[in-house]
Amino acid sequence: MDSIRRDVLDFYINLGTKVIDESHDQDTTDLDKCILYIRHSTLNQETSGLQILATGALGGRFDHEAGNLNVLYRYPDTRIVLLSDDCLIQLLPKTHRHEIHIQSSLEGPHCGLIPIGTPSAKTTTSGLQWDLSNTEMRFGGLISTSNLVKEEKITVESDSDLLWTISIKKTGLSIQDHTP
Repeated sequence: MDSIRRDVLDFYINLGTKVIDESHDQDTTDLDKCILYIRHSTLNQETSGLQILATGALGGRFDHEAGNLNVLYRYPDTRIVLLSDDCLIQLLPKTHRHEIHIQSSLEGPHCGLIPIGTPSAKTTTSGLQWDLSNTEMRFGGLISTSNLVKEEKITVESDSDLLWTISIKKTGLSIQDHTP
């Protein structure tokens, strides 16, 4: 990781963390490099069930956030969840009918479905305040933001990859409380 602050790097080195210098690769983001490392580290294991929770991937510069959202699209076969202090975001690939089980004590009620890159000619949902029924969504037109979770199970079917975003409830503890 080439964009890490020296004091943060020193903090983790002092903890005994293994540091891998990938600064020669300027064509991928730090998150991209981390995902590749994890995927290569699990080659001998069943990777179809691989799930990754990435903290700190949101809430900074928008170009970095966009790069991290792009990582979700680069690895659609790996469930990657980006977590911020306010929400979590994950990719819902078009190849599946998705059932999202809401943990209402931790997440919601605000949510959204966003088609980035490719418009959706038809998206159908259930369990939301404003369900979609074969609805077209695209940038420059309708996108489902500021929706609300109504049920404990949400279903989503679309002919396009979608980003699912849902608010998380404040517990009084911030991600930043534990990092330098």
